[in-house]
Amino acid sequence: MSLGNIFDIAGSGMTAQSLRLNTTASNIANAETASSSTDTTYRARKPVFSAIQQSMMNPGQQDFGVQAGEVAGAGVRVEGIVESDAELQMRYEPHHPAANEDGYVYYPNVNVVEEMADMMSSSRSFQMNVDIMNTAKSMMQRILTLGQQ
Repeated sequence: MSLGNIFDIAGSGMTAQSLRLNTTASNIANAETASSSTDTTYRARKPVFSAIQQSMMNPGQQDFGVQAGEVAGAGVRVEGIVESDAELQMRYEPHHPAANEDGYVYYPNVNVVEEMADMMSSSRSFQMNVDIMNTAKSMMQRILTLGQQ
């Protein structure tokens, strides 16, 4: 793996964490939206990630430093966004404008505490990828100055 691949790996991590942060923000924004039926109620969404293998990014390239039988990682890919199948919150609020004929209102299955934890985790993961890029950049600059001494 070359030093240049680090930027691809960290960049894919930053893209994935940005999507995770946007999904979390959407969940929090819709946490208290009311609906009169289960079909129209917002459901919490979560992104699904998978690892990209080095052989998929650079077919035919020799992976130095990787033992036989091992596959080097080359980043992360977003496979998709799935809706939570957790039970919706049903509250008896007969005077609510969105209440159904029985007086019940449906609220999303969003756990705001869990979403805040996801938000902090994705923010920290994004920052770690930024730090990795800055460290790689610094290493590349030092390599360029080796011949000047």
